[in-house]
This record gives sequence, structure tokens and C-alpha cells, in this order.
Amino acid sequence: MQVYDWINNRPERFRVSESDAAIQLDLISKVRGFSSAEVFFLSLEDQLKNKRTYGALLNVYVHSRSKEKAESLFDTMRSKGYVEHSLPFNVMMTLYMNAKEYVKVDMLVSEMKEKKIQLDIYTYNIWISSCGSQGSIEKMEQVFEQMEKDTTIVPNWSTFSTMASMYIRMDQTDKAEECLRKVESRIKGRDRIPFHYLLSLYGRVGNKDEVYRVWNTYKSVFPKNTPNLGYHAIIASLVKLDDITGAEKLYQEWVSVKLSYDPRVGNLLLGWYVEKGEIHKALSFFEQMKEDGCVPNSNTWEILSEGYIADKKISEALSCLKDAFMVADNSRSWRPKPLNLSAFLELCQEQDDLESAETFTVLLKLSKFSKYKAYASLIGSSGDTLDRTDDNHDSENSDSEMLLNELESSL
Repeated sequence: MQVYDWINNRPERFRVSESDAAIQLDLISKVRGFSSAEVFFLSLEDQLKNKRTYGALLNVYVHSRSKEKAESLFDTMRSKGYVEHSLPFNVMMTLYMNAKEYVKVDMLVSEMKEKKIQLDIYTYNIWISSCGSQGSIEKMEQVFEQMEKDTTIVPNWSTFSTMASMYIRMDQTDKAEECLRKVESRIKGRDRIPFHYLLSLYGRVGNKDEVYRVWNTYKSVFPKNTPNLGYHAIIASLVKLDDITGAEKLYQEWVSVKLSYDPRVGNLLLGWYVEKGEIHKALSFFEQMKEDGCVPNSNTWEILSEGYIADKKISEALSCLKDAFMVADNSRSWRPKPLNLSAFLELCQEQDDLESAETFTVLLKLSKFSKYKAYASLIGSSGDTLDRTDDNHDSENSDSEMLLNELESSL
């Protein structure tokens, strides 16, 4: 970003190309936010406002889930003839996947076919995910059959990872494991990401033996510098499988080799202790996390608040919620669970602690979350933004994130 700023300040020496402008727009959105990206786009000379920079801005809107802006821009791109290839359609399909507007995914696929725009691997993978998310095995398998008949397409590991996730959701364990074997057979080079999905999906299937087998294979392929995400994937699966002994052992292993402390890893164990009602164990482990180098994030504090709420300790729960809100600006994705906040207010009512309830309500009103409808009933407002908060951060969100990340890498 600093290099581009330096270049932009010397227009007499450097000519900015269309590709440069698109890259800058993407970087600006990540560093300074999408509003700054909009300002940058509007400041571009007309000759730089082409399908590349329009496409980059569309990606910015989709990543920030600004649905109305994305739809308006996509219509403009249509009128300018900038949607004659698959990428902008794929980006919009991902937006509708995140919004759970699956009918619109089908509409975009139909539009591509009508305009004879070639469906690529990303189009098929998103379409498969959309069909599975609607609970239609038959429709998902029909799309896969079309994919196999398309001579321009070779299904990749992401295709089978997506299908496995959908089969798991629909309790088709045998079909899910068949897909997972196909995922493993399609891992190429030194790509770590498929292993992370395998570890997660075998955990969801409930196959602990396969979780450990994949982990051992992963460690043999990458004997050095196993990343935090790898340990997160294996520990998350073991926690899901209630193999807390194995999870604790791997946590200790990770602590001994980590390059930096990722609180998301420790939060997995912390969450398990709280879920099982072991609040004292959770507090002890929280102290250990800090000794191991953890800087608690919003989710860490929220997990602790859940434990205190279950233990009917209002003061401690409120303190944790305050800390969660305090560090929330450092997170682009965290939002408090509405059910947890409701449980806190119900506890205040149960114990006739109106002061704590009022303190928390003011905290929520002053936070960046007050505009979301999910919290409107808690603060006595109607909310002015579409609800994008879900207590259950399930696999569908991670599937969509995977698809969007793949699209970003293809820009």
C-alpha cells in the first residue's frame, strides 16, 4: 500500500495501469475500509474505470456484504458489457450464498447459460453448494453430473469438500466419506488447506480414527512449521468429538512450537470447558492461556461470560461482556451472540438487578452492533440494518468463505 501511495504521488514519473488500479482498490478496502475504496474508484480517470476496476469494486462490496451496492454495481456492469465472463457472476453468486438467497444463485446460472457464458470450476462449486444448502441431494447431484459432462471442467478437491459438507448436513455419512477420499486423492503439491478441511469434515462425520490418520499424514507431508490453522483444525475436531484428552495434548504441543499465539486455538478448549459446566477448569485454563502468550479476543471474553451467566454471577459476566465489546473493534467478524445477551438480561431480571441490566443496555446501544436487527429487541429499537448475525457459525459460513477466498485469488 505504501509503495502505491508513493507512486500515486509522482504521476509525472509513473503511469498507473488498469491492473494497478484494481490491485490498489482491493488493498485500500482491506487496509482502510470499503468507503475509502469507493472514494478511490470515483477518483480514477475514466480510462481506468473498466471491467477490471469495476470487478475489483464489486468484490469489495461482496466481501463487506453490501448487497444493495453490489447489485446496483452489477447492473451497471451489465449495461457496460462488463459481465461477459464468469468471474462477476461467481462473485455475485457468493453474495447470494452468504445471504441464503439460493433462488438468485439459480437465476444467475440461468443467465450465464442464456448468454452462452462458460461456467467455470468456481461457478459449479458455488452452484453445488447452493443446491446442497437448500437440502436437495438430487439437485446437487444433477449439477455434479452436468459438471462431469462439461469437458472444460475437472472437479477439484474443493468440489468434493463442498459436496462432503452438504452430505454431512443431510446425514448422508457414507456419501460424505466417499467424497472425503476424493478430496485427499486430489491434493496437489504442498497445499495445506485441503488437509484443514479434511480434519474439520472428518470431525463433523464423527470419525475420530480418520481425524488422527489425516493429521499424521499432514504432519508427515509438512514436518516443520505446522501453522496455527492446522492445529486449530485438529483441536476443533477433537473437541467436537469430546476427545478432550487428545485436544489438550495437541494444545500443549502447539504451545511448544507456535510462532505466535492465536486465541482462536485456546478458545476451543475454553469453550468446551464452559459448555460442560466446568467453570473452574475454564478459569484455570484462561490463566494458562495468558501465561502461554494469549491476548484475549472478543470471543474469549464472550465464552467466559457464558460460563459466568450459567453460574449466575452477574457482575463477572458483565465485566467479561464489557471486555468483549472493548476489543471488538479489532475484529471484523465477531458479533455477540443474541442468545447469550438475552440470557444475561434474563438473569438480571431473575435476580432483580436492574442496574446491571441498564449498564449493559447502554453498552449495547453505544456499540457498533446497535444497528443490527438481531439486537433491536434487547435495546428497544427497530434496527436499521439487515440481520447478518447468527448464533450458529456453522459450516455453511465456512463453505462460503472458502468459495469467496478462491474467487479472490483468481482476480
